[in-house]
Amino acid sequence: MNSLDGIRILDLSRVLAGPWCTQTLADLGADVIKIERPGSGDDTRTWGPPFLKDDAGAETQEAAYYLGTNRNKRSVTCDIAQPAGQALIRELVAHCDVFVENFKVGDMARYGLDYASLKALNPRLVYCSVTGFGQNGPYAERAGYDYAIQGMGGLMSVTGERDDLGGGPQKVGVAVADLMTGMYATVAILAALRHAEKTGEGQQVDMALLDTQVAMLANLGANYLVSGNAPGRAGNAHQNIVPYQVFEVAAAADGRKDHLILAVGNDSQYLKFCKVANIPELGANPLFAKNRDRVRNRGQLVPILEAVMKTRSKADWLAALEAAKVPCGAINSLAEVFADPQIAARGMVTHWQHPVKNDLRLVSSPIKLSATPVRTPSQGGLPPPLLGQHTEEVLRSVLNYADAQLIALKRDAVI
Repeated sequence: MNSLDGIRILDLSRVLAGPWCTQTLADLGADVIKIERPGSGDDTRTWGPPFLKDDAGAETQEAAYYLGTNRNKRSVTCDIAQPAGQALIRELVAHCDVFVENFKVGDMARYGLDYASLKALNPRLVYCSVTGFGQNGPYAERAGYDYAIQGMGGLMSVTGERDDLGGGPQKVGVAVADLMTGMYATVAILAALRHAEKTGEGQQVDMALLDTQVAMLANLGANYLVSGNAPGRAGNAHQNIVPYQVFEVAAAADGRKDHLILAVGNDSQYLKFCKVANIPELGANPLFAKNRDRVRNRGQLVPILEAVMKTRSKADWLAALEAAKVPCGAINSLAEVFADPQIAARGMVTHWQHPVKNDLRLVSSPIKLSATPVRTPSQGGLPPPLLGQHTEEVLRSVLNYADAQLIALKRDAVI
């Protein structure tokens, strides 16, 4: 049994924010029907290399990007630009609980697939729109892309090395505005489903990448609103906690520079760190004893710590700090991440039987539920689908379509 057994989702989203949302819902047990353009499908199917290699070692058309965001879904091809395709979507809506789309504002209305039109067919429908800027406001008509949103939403103004050290605007290494919008959309859809169960009424969920990016500013956004001072880039340091940053340590055996993360979160941990580092006088120094003092006197304290950290190797520091329960960590490559025994113990890689490859490794859902686990290969999970893999299956099982109807739709390139 899965948490969302019995919930069916019609997914007209593509690329990342929408598919990330629907993949999470699919992991939780929802039946997600992914609607794709005949012949081409989701844009990310072509976003490679890398592309999946089949069991014979030949490169396929399945991009890793697409595979990482579309597990546990069924793929149905449908040309919504055709009236017959729009009619097919409306038929499916009557059998669904949730509708997700990330087209530009106004596109769905032109197809007769906007919330007002579909609500008339299914009053319980939860209709989630994911756009760059939302359904209203002066930017509503603009297309929104994660990279631009990271800039517009302030994230790039606080990401990267300090400007006085040669820094400049820097985006995050993954599309965090898209990913977090997908996660917020998931939460919103679950809340709306709860409301629909209690009242029989659906509603529209209006998710915007820019809104999410601003919300993600978290403590830095609060810092500005409280103080009126806009924070700048702090590199690998924390704006509100010291010492909480990357430090260079003694060089590695091959002479390469080595680093670790020191994340002292409170005054007690700071005292423990000073003891491990053999600098107890800095623990007692009133300039640094309290975090508020360490933040104010960062410029005095950090250079001292930088010199101390270079006296020992990364392995020595990590062993000593972990033993003293001082938060710290290595900076791993992805190869090191996926070789980490903790990652293995937590089951963060799953092995799927894909139509073109018997052992497809994918990153797992991080959600751990004791009674209703997420769908995995051993829990009835589905590998990311081939384009249109389930078109006939869905139309037969959900809409009871006969052979003649399917043949006609294929002939007219509707599916």
